[in-house]
Amino acid sequence: MSSNQGKLKPSSSELDLDRPNIEDYLPSGASIQEPHGKLRLSDLLDISPILTEAAGAIVDDSFTRCFKSNSPEPWNWNVYLFPLWCFGVVFRYLILFPARAIVLTIGWIIFLSCFIPVHFLLKGNDALRKKLERVLVELICSFFVASWTGVVKYHGPRPSMRPKQVFVANHTSMIDFIILEQMTAFAVIMQKHPGWVGLLQSTILESVGCIWFNRSEAKDREIVAKKLREHSQGADNNPLLIFPEGTCVNNQYSVMFKKGAFELGCTVCPVAIKYNKIFVDAFWNSRKQSFTMHLLQLMTSWAVVCDVWYLEPQNLRPGETAIEFAERVRDIISVRAGLRKVPWDGYLKYSRPSPKHRERKQQSFAESVLRRLEEK
Repeated sequence: MSSNQGKLKPSSSELDLDRPNIEDYLPSGASIQEPHGKLRLSDLLDISPILTEAAGAIVDDSFTRCFKSNSPEPWNWNVYLFPLWCFGVVFRYLILFPARAIVLTIGWIIFLSCFIPVHFLLKGNDALRKKLERVLVELICSFFVASWTGVVKYHGPRPSMRPKQVFVANHTSMIDFIILEQMTAFAVIMQKHPGWVGLLQSTILESVGCIWFNRSEAKDREIVAKKLREHSQGADNNPLLIFPEGTCVNNQYSVMFKKGAFELGCTVCPVAIKYNKIFVDAFWNSRKQSFTMHLLQLMTSWAVVCDVWYLEPQNLRPGETAIEFAERVRDIISVRAGLRKVPWDGYLKYSRPSPKHRERKQQSFAESVLRRLEEK
């Protein structure tokens, strides 16, 4: 195992590509003049916005690349290859896509014709109803994967229903859940979505114990934390699945893990997901693309190819904090999936500090620098 991990670690030259060269953002030495007299607070406040903008440009460059889709390199420039590319487009859109749509439609007909009677007629027999609903959810997820011509290779033992355990995985798209769900009916923690996805969440997926939250509601955090503890203690509940990054990342980087999943006092089972981008980029940028369009993109591609690794379960070590535990698990997943770790909070994708907050930070920074200069 150690030899495999060593192979997957990025080299120092690769890591250097992700480190911005701060000298590129600074003026040349000839343009820098020596200060005359003592620095004053007003002087520092004058240059503080400039320093903030320069640092912000560096941070934005490093942060935003975690959420950028990588367009495939064009290969149809050759006069001999262009007809083949045109044939591929016609084949994918006029043959593959209709066939996949028919497969998905048949899957929904089978699923609904079985799920509705099971859900309403077996309410007196909860054990049997939950077992059948679990099988049916796995079935419809398998139809979804088939509609993308999904080629998924699973490594490691299949997850089982045990109390006091939680599965955590890196997050690229909502299809992560579908790919994992077709193998095992997980109870997932997920952002509440609008439209037809929200309808599925509030009806079908709640039958397997899924828990929903809203990022904009502060009260939801306490409610979700309580539900997580209750669910993880149940021996008959479906395995709990959490995406601790809290947002979709482009499957090249790994952002900070939220510590909530690591404060439950449970065994944490890491899951690493790696997509092969040779046929399609599975990253879902929810700010630019609806999930419906994302599915259409997958259904009109050649195939979705990925590997899933169920890794060795981890427990909190003596003297280890929840944050350190989360970082250790992130290391394990990042090495196995070949992801580059970055020190950013994924929630910054949805919210940035207000201008007033930045001004207060600039003033406090200038005052601290001035104090240090006076001490010297």
